[in-house]
Amino acid sequence: MMRTTGGAGAVAAHDDLVLPFGTVRSRVAGRVVRLGPVVDEILAAHDYPEPISAVLGQAIALTALLGQQLQDGGRLIVQTKSDGPLGFLVVQFETPGHLRGYASYDAERLAAMEKDGAITDGALIGSGRLAMTIDPGGEQASHQGIVALEGNGLAEAALNYFRQSEQLPTFIRLAAARQFVGRSGDAPSRWHWRAGGLIVQHVPAAGGENEVKPAMSGEERDASLEGEHDDDWNRVQILAATVEDHELLDPTLAPERLLIRLFNEEGVRVSPVLPLEAKCRCSHQRIGSFLDAFSAEEREDLREADGAITVKCEFCSKSYRFE
Repeated sequence: MMRTTGGAGAVAAHDDLVLPFGTVRSRVAGRVVRLGPVVDEILAAHDYPEPISAVLGQAIALTALLGQQLQDGGRLIVQTKSDGPLGFLVVQFETPGHLRGYASYDAERLAAMEKDGAITDGALIGSGRLAMTIDPGGEQASHQGIVALEGNGLAEAALNYFRQSEQLPTFIRLAAARQFVGRSGDAPSRWHWRAGGLIVQHVPAAGGENEVKPAMSGEERDASLEGEHDDDWNRVQILAATVEDHELLDPTLAPERLLIRLFNEEGVRVSPVLPLEAKCRCSHQRIGSFLDAFSAEEREDLREADGAITVKCEFCSKSYRFE
């Protein structure tokens, strides 16, 4: 796994946000996500093995990238179910920018994979499905898109989702890693999780595409997306592909500076940032209402030796005790 190091003076002002942007020269829109304390708080609550935390960190970055476009009251749920050692993960985004998530994994299979030196993100997840559920809020109906996981990791699955469901040429890069931060004041030195991501998408010209395109065969047209062969899109996609993981994670590199570094010749316009926060929806009242749905006999079965019932939230690992 990638590891970066930083001193006590590491800058955190550019953390926990999504920055939307558009290129001036070409019809491309995108977003950058930078996660520091938010992803660290979510992952530290579970203390998963490093490979599991890294993939969940990527999923949190992906969910933040996609959730940024939701209107007030909206919610996005990204989850996987697969046959790999990391059999299940779920991340939720709620407006205005609240994130939470957890994972389920097979410790024995993970240990065997580590012993064989066969750990990759794709192998950890394996084959299965990636589901994205959007609840716009209010009276609008929720909808879900499902795409296959084929052993290539989350970014590849998300690309397939946009290709199949949204018909949008898209580039996605996700990164998550631990960073060592030295002692600062009363805070001890320790490893902190960081995550980041970049998405760029082709935006059709107003009124449709008017430029003359080269003739394509029927099979080529079936396999091609509108705008996929656009010179502007291809140029920006090539530039986006030069981004490196450490650039997405570096707390001293402002997202605006990263965009200039990548797309200087294109020109970049940025929109206001969306702040992000680690926040769980659980509460004593919510859990109590959940337990009230059980019969008296079922609640008796849940009681511990001292007669109390303890419920642990899967998302934040907080425990609630009911006498």
